[in-house]
Amino acid sequence: MANTEVERYSEVDTADVPSAAWGWSKITYRTWYALGIFIIVFLLGMMHGNHVGRVENWFLVLFAGGTALVIIRDWIMRRRGMLR
Repeated sequence: MANTEVERYSEVDTADVPSAAWGWSKITYRTWYALGIFIIVFLLGMMHGNHVGRVENWFLVLFAGGTALVIIRDWIMRRRGMLR
């Protein structure tokens, strides 16, 4: 007789990733947001250094701003349900 138990589908197959059975294969977006904020603080902290010119500062601000835009876009789109 066939099993009447409902099989749950997850994006990760346990044959490919054995730790998926314990739920360790999900992406934790809060961790990525925290890492992004750390990168922004690190990039802006590098502006205080031993360089003389201002070109380096503009590049650091540009990359920190780009990182902030990506984090904010991802956060807003996940809240609105546009991203999973």
